Amino acid sequence: MTKPDYAARHTRLAEALASVGLDALALNPGPSLVYFTGLHFHLSERPVVAVFSAAGDVPVLVLPELEAQKLKEAAFELQAFTYTEDLASWPRAFAAAMQAARIDGRRVGVEPRSLRVLELRLLEQAAPDAAFVSGEQAVAALRMRKDAAELALMREATAIAQRALQATLPTVRPGVTEREAAATLIQHLLREGSDGELPFQPIVAFGPNSANPHAVPTDYTLREGDLVLFDWGANHHGYFSDLTRCFVAGEPEAELARIAEVVRQANAAGRAAAGPGVPAGEVDRTARRVVEEAGYGAYFIHRTGHGLGLEVHEDPYIRGDNEQRLAEGMTFTIEPGIYLPGRGGVRIEDDVVITAGGAESLSDLPRELIRLG
Repeated sequence: MTKPDYAARHTRLAEALASVGLDALALNPGPSLVYFTGLHFHLSERPVVAVFSAAGDVPVLVLPELEAQKLKEAAFELQAFTYTEDLASWPRAFAAAMQAARIDGRRVGVEPRSLRVLELRLLEQAAPDAAFVSGEQAVAALRMRKDAAELALMREATAIAQRALQATLPTVRPGVTEREAAATLIQHLLREGSDGELPFQPIVAFGPNSANPHAVPTDYTLREGDLVLFDWGANHHGYFSDLTRCFVAGEPEAELARIAEVVRQANAAGRAAAGPGVPAGEVDRTARRVVEEAGYGAYFIHRTGHGLGLEVHEDPYIRGDNEQRLAEGMTFTIEPGIYLPGRGGVRIEDDVVITAGGAESLSDLPRELIRLG
């Protein structure tokens, strides 16, 4: 696997920070820190913070002494400041690091959904005159557009997920529970090559439970005529896939078969609408229009999709009010759904990437409602 050019990513980050009026970016463990460093740290009781400068200074990293060996993996120059198990050493390390990063009195971007109060208080203590504000816009601008190496990882994550489902389906028969089907799917994901940290625990929902978009597998037993919904994904070297397909045990009720066809058409319309320069909201509106014209608009109760990559939910978000224009390299899901409470629901989800001429689906499993058995 080709290693990313982290120095080039730092240069692009500096430009992005300057463009939104930020002097630096402070990150704690999470996908963005991995994206900019290639270093993996657990989010634990011991804080880790990296600071990147808009001026192009050498990045600064504060970390516990016991993690210092990981610095040998860094493919770029950095200044490291370590602390020990003595709690008094923590603020000293942060003070020295923030002085080296020259952030006091500056505007420093953070990720509000990731940075904890623990790290924020240490940063504020070390740089009391700094202003810590959201830097999500600058980070998202870079992470949204995947390069060839990232796309190769996402293609394989999608292929792993598809193989795992195909291996699972022969075991899904009346009498099987949702939990049992989910356990089998997880086993096949690992056997087919997924990393152990799945993007999320698979959603396996039978019958009326499939009308809950975020159902959790239960001991519900599959019965003849039930819809069978799988929402699952794989992890390949940190990059995720996220797919949904629906099946039926035996002969489906006529209206359930109808909503499956409507959702299939909405999914196709959304994929056809996506392309460079197209507002993200237009993809949502196009897919939603198909559902509304079929009379099921009130039962399509979520956005059409979300960005995908190092996180299973990231920018760009495919919702009707998002006028952000799609650009080559952006990856996201297209997943319209119709949910009839107490009866069943259908969602068809594909992972797509914007290309120079349109949108390519990374996933290619059949989208029709297929009978099991």
